[in-house]
Amino acid sequence: MTQNPNLAELSSVGVSVWLDDLSRERIQSGNLTELIETRSVVGVTTNPTIFQGALSNGDSYDGEVQELASRGASVEELIRTITTDDVRSACDVFAPIYEATNGRDGRVSIEVDPFLAFDTDKTVAQAIELWKIVDRPNVLIKIPATLPGLPAITQAIGEGISVNVTLIFSVERHRAVMEAYLEGLKIAKEAGRDLSKIHSVASFFVSRVDSEIDKRLEAIGTDEALGLRGKAGIANAVLAYAAYQENFEPGTAFADLEAAGANRQRPLWASTGVKNPEYSDVMYVTELAAPNTVNTMPEKTLQAVADHGEIHGDAVTGQSGAAQQIFDQVSGAGVDLNDVFGVLESEGVDKFMKSWQELLDATAETMKAAADAN
Repeated sequence: MTQNPNLAELSSVGVSVWLDDLSRERIQSGNLTELIETRSVVGVTTNPTIFQGALSNGDSYDGEVQELASRGASVEELIRTITTDDVRSACDVFAPIYEATNGRDGRVSIEVDPFLAFDTDKTVAQAIELWKIVDRPNVLIKIPATLPGLPAITQAIGEGISVNVTLIFSVERHRAVMEAYLEGLKIAKEAGRDLSKIHSVASFFVSRVDSEIDKRLEAIGTDEALGLRGKAGIANAVLAYAAYQENFEPGTAFADLEAAGANRQRPLWASTGVKNPEYSDVMYVTELAAPNTVNTMPEKTLQAVADHGEIHGDAVTGQSGAAQQIFDQVSGAGVDLNDVFGVLESEGVDKFMKSWQELLDATAETMKAAADAN
C-alpha cells in the first residue's frame, strides 16, 4: 500500500496526522492499520463523546458487557475496562511507530472522567490509575485545561506521565498550560526521572472558536462584522503557535530542560472538522500546516484532505501579525473574546459530561438486559 500524496505532503511539513476516533470495530477490522498504511495516520485521540458513540453502535462490545455484568462489575468498572482495553489494543497497533519516532508519535489518548474536570486531586489520582491500567508507554492521559486542571497537569508530568492537555481555547490558557508542563518537567528532573520518556501535546480547539464567534458576529450584523466570519479560529491557532515558539524554540528558557532530554510540548489542532458548509472542509488542516504540530482529524476530514487538500508548506510561521490584526478587528466589532473563551470552556466540559452520562446510562441498560436474559 502507498500513502496518499496529500497527507504525505502534510507529514513532510512536520505535521503528525492523528485520527480523532477509536472503536473496537475499527481496530479488529483492520481499518486502523489501513489508515496507518494509506493515510499517514500516526496516532489516535479519543474523548467521552467518541467512546459513547462507539459503545452505542454495533455489537462489538456485547460479549464483554455480558461477561463483566455476570461478574457483578459496576457500570463505572465496565466502562473503564472496555475503554482501557480499546486504548491498550490501539497502543499495540501503533507500537512500531512509537518505537520508530522515539515516542514522538504512535500515541493513543484516553481522557480522565470529565466529571473530575474541576477537582485537581481526583484528576491526578485517575491519571495515575489510567496510566497503570493501560500499561503502555505510548498512551497519553488527557487532562482538561481548566484552572484546577493546570496543577493536575504539573503533578502528572512530575510523576513521569505523558499528558495530552485538552479543551484549550485561548492563547492565554495555552501559555498557562505550557508553564504547567515546564513546571512538571522541573519536578520530574529533580526526582531523577528520564525526561526523554515524558511527552505532551496541547490540544488547541479550532472550529468551535469560529462557531461561537461567527454567531456573535452575525448578531452584530454590520458589514465589518460579517466579513470577519470564519477567520478567528485559524487566527487564534496561529497566535497559539507563536506562543509555542516563544516557549520552546532554540534560545528560550526551555533550552536547559531540552539539554537534559526534555521534549517540546507540541501544539495539537483539535476540533478540525469544519462545521459551516460554506467554508472549505479542509481549511483547519491546510491553513494550519506547520512544523512540530499535530492535527487530529475526524475520518471525514481526513478523507477530504486525502481527496482535495492542497498543502503548500508551512502556512503558520510568521503569520502572527496578520492573525493579531484579525483578533483586534473581531474585538473592535464588539465581540467580547474573554466571554467567548469562558463559554467555550464551560460548554466543552459540559458536552463531555453529557456524553459520559449518556454512556453510563446506556451501559446500565445493557447490563440490566444481560442480567435479565440470564
